[in-house]
Amino acid sequence: MKKTILLMAFCLPVALMTSSFTSNNETPVLQTEVKKDWMKSSTGTWPGMKDGKTYWYKLDKKAGLWWSTDGKKWAAVSDGAWADKDGKWLKIHNKKLVWSTDGNSWSDVPEWKWEGSDGKWYKFDQKWSLWVNS
Repeated sequence: MKKTILLMAFCLPVALMTSSFTSNNETPVLQTEVKKDWMKSSTGTWPGMKDGKTYWYKLDKKAGLWWSTDGKKWAAVSDGAWADKDGKWLKIHNKKLVWSTDGNSWSDVPEWKWEGSDGKWYKFDQKWSLWVNS
């Protein structure tokens, strides 16, 4: 009985490892995972949609929100909010990033990250520096 258990304990990992390199007795396949890393944004800007139009957003040194349609002329955003890819509204409130689906009820954004209208992921660090993961 002990020999059987020991044999199974040895053979199972070998069988699992071998099966991960082959697929249906065809040419061996090595599966790899590509891990994307966060990089600090060189521009400090991210896209958002409003009324079907793309706006570019950025924060000033006091975490105030600014927007632009062309990346050259910037204006302060009066309500301080922008929309993510799914249409949730985000804003900075009481030194935290919060979001809402209706503009009335707000909750903390996990890990301060969201998906931009361009499909890239963005997040802020504690100093409000923007990071991107494409």
